[in-house]
Amino acid sequence: MAYVNVELSRRDINVLEKIKDPESNPYLAPHIDPSLPKDPHFSDEEYQKLAQQERDIILSIQNLEIQHAKQQSADLTAITEGYRTCVSRLSDLIQAHPQYASARNNRAQALRRLYGDSVLISDAPRNPQTLLHDVSDVERIEAANTILGDLCEAISLVSPKVPYGSRVSPQVARTLSNAHTQRAAIYLMTSKLLGSEKSLSMDPARPESRWTKLDFETFASQDFAMGGRYGNEIAKGLAVSTNPTAKLCGQMVREAMKKEYGPDFAA
Repeated sequence: MAYVNVELSRRDINVLEKIKDPESNPYLAPHIDPSLPKDPHFSDEEYQKLAQQERDIILSIQNLEIQHAKQQSADLTAITEGYRTCVSRLSDLIQAHPQYASARNNRAQALRRLYGDSVLISDAPRNPQTLLHDVSDVERIEAANTILGDLCEAISLVSPKVPYGSRVSPQVARTLSNAHTQRAAIYLMTSKLLGSEKSLSMDPARPESRWTKLDFETFASQDFAMGGRYGNEIAKGLAVSTNPTAKLCGQMVREAMKKEYGPDFAA
C-alpha cells in the first residue's frame, strides 16, 4: 500500500476539525479547571456527601448488571425490579436536592436501560438491550417525559452562561458530556425509526412532539457535538455521521485531496 506523507499545519488541523463539527471553534472550546467548585450549586463538602449517596445507588446498578451478565437466560423480573428501586432512590435524591444535576443524568440513564432509546416511538421494534417490553403507552410516555426532562434540566443546571470558551470543573464537564450524549442517542434512534413507517407517540406539550425526522437528526448531531466538546470522543465522531453539512464537506475534502495527491491517497 502506498503511503502519502502529508504534513498538516495547525490551521489545516483546525479546518479538519471544522469539517467534523461545523459549529466548532478550537479557540472557544471549554476549559477544564479542577480548581473550580465541583458543582456550581453546592459547596464541595455538600457535593461530596451527595456524590457518595449517588455512588451507592450506581454501585447497586452495577451489581444488577453483573447479575444480569451471569444469568442471561434467567427471568429478568428481579433485575427489572432492582432497576426500578434504584430509579426510586435517585428520585428521592433529586426531590431532596433538585439542583443536583448528576443524579438527574443517572436517573435518565437508568430509565433508558429500562425503556430503551426508542421510548418516543409507539410499537418500536423489540430491542434486546431493553429490560422492559410490552409496556403501556401511558407508562412509556411518562418515562419519556422523565428522561428528556432530566437531561434537559441537567444540562440547564450546569451549563456555563457563556457556552464557548468557559471554564468548567471536571465533574461538570462529565455531567454535560453524558447528558448531551444521552439525549443525542434518543434523538438519533427516533430519527431512524421515523424513517420506517413509525410515528411519534409522546406528550404533545414537549417541543420534540412537533419535530420532523430531519429535526431529530439535526439536534442529535448538535448534542453529539456538545458531548464531544466536553470530552466524549465517541460522541464527537457520531456528530460527524449525523451532520448532513459535515458529511457533505467531508466528501468534498476527500475528493479534493484525491485530486491533489492522486489515487494513492484513497489507499
